[in-house]
Formats: sequence, structure tokens, C-alpha cells
Amino acid sequence: MRSERRSNPLPPIAMFCWAVVTALPLLWAVVSSVKSDDEILNHPWAPPATPRFDNWVRAWTAANIGRYFLNSLIVVGGALLLTMLLGALVAYALARYEFRGNRTLYYTFVAAMFFPVFLALVPLFFVVDQLGLLGTYPGLILVYTAYAVPFTVFFLHAFFRTLPAEIAEAAFLDGCSHAAVFFRVMLPLARPGLVAVGIFNFLGLWNQYLIPLVLNPDPDRYVLAQGLAALSVSQGYRSDWGGLFAGLTIAMLPVLVAYVAFQRHIRAGMTAGAVK
Repeated sequence: MRSERRSNPLPPIAMFCWAVVTALPLLWAVVSSVKSDDEILNHPWAPPATPRFDNWVRAWTAANIGRYFLNSLIVVGGALLLTMLLGALVAYALARYEFRGNRTLYYTFVAAMFFPVFLALVPLFFVVDQLGLLGTYPGLILVYTAYAVPFTVFFLHAFFRTLPAEIAEAAFLDGCSHAAVFFRVMLPLARPGLVAVGIFNFLGLWNQYLIPLVLNPDPDRYVLAQGLAALSVSQGYRSDWGGLFAGLTIAMLPVLVAYVAFQRHIRAGMTAGAVK
């Protein structure tokens, strides 16, 4: 008699509990962003009697969230483009070409992933200051890029190794140069991995706070994390909790939109780079 396999209900229950624990604070912050201060303090779990979207307008204009948002877009966008270009080039070279020191370079990038960033803040401060880039967009972009490249190389290295070598050899026989093979053949094939690592880098750089706190003292160039920290102090003393939650919600929206829009690419990139 064939025994029927019983499904274990614990994993789905655990995943459901984890989803509730993760989503509930986000939902509470979004709902609180359209409530008055009295409703937030006295009825924190009740829906708003009348949605107050002026909280968002006040946070965007009076609290300078709009300026901080633009600064973050400039810094994170520039760093992401530079990180993806350099990381893909390095990962491709380490994955597809054999040369002396290949393994040493690869494990150097892997080791850099585990180096605590706070230990490098003091040297970084003096280096960036000596270059005249303290409190500037290029300074933050370069440091963000150096921070994100090791993980990008580690992720894409495994992905490029799974790509078939026959396609590159056929392109070489057709007269393509090494650069043409990389940009016209290998990069399109590596699109799932590029999208996945790009989303991971975006999430990490968008939420970065420690690096800009040290290297970006100019209030006019605050990124969103710095602006939210300043907003939490100023709005807290003013008892403008609706404006504070509106600012937090504005900061969360790009991350949520990016993840929802590219979640299929993230799963495809993770699974495609895991098997050969």
C-alpha cells in the first residue's frame, strides 16, 4: 500500500507570520502619514477619520524632503551606474579569463565584503577631504561605488561562469573584439543577474546612512537618510508626527516600487546564477 506524503504546514505558517511582522509596520507608517497628530497619539491603530494628504505636501516642501530626495537620486543613480559598469567588467574578466593573480584578486573582493565600513570612515574622511570632495556629489558617488563593487563582483562572477563559452567563441570567429563580445553578447545574456544585483545595490545604497553622515556635512546636499534623521528631530519637537510619517513613507516608496516592479527579475537572477 502506497503511503501518502503528508505536507508540513509549518513552513507556510512561518512565512505568513514573517510577512505579517514585516508588512504591518510599513502599513502602519503609511496609514499614519495621512492622520492628524491627535489621531496618531490617541488612536494609533484606527484608520483616519479624514485622510490628510497635506502632511505629504508639508513634508515635501517645508521639511525639504523634496531636496533630499533629489540628492539621493543623483548620488545613488550615479553610484549605481558606475558600480554596475565596473563590477560587471571586473567580474567578467575574473570569470572568463585565466591570468596570474586571478584567484588573489577574486578573494580580495570577497574579503572586502566582510570589512566593516565603520573602520574605514576616518581614513575615508581624510582621503575625501584631501581630494576636495568632502560634501560633494562626486565624493559620495565614488565612496558608494567602492562600497558596492565587492558584492557586485562576487554576485556577477558566479553568474558569468554559467554563461556558455561557445557563444563567445562564435562571436570571436565572426570578428568581434573582446569589448564587443562583452557589451553586445555577454551583457545581454547576463541581464537577469545584472537586474538582481542592481536592485540589491539600490536597496543598500538608498538606505545608507553612516557614510553620508561622515562624508556629507553640507545640509544642502543631505541625502534622504540624513534628511529623515534631521526631520525626526525637528518635527518631533514641533509635534508634527503626521509630517514625520509622511516623510518616512516618501522615503520608502522608491524601495517598495523597485522591489515590486523587479521581483521576477530578482528571482530569475538568483536561480540562474546558482546552477550551471
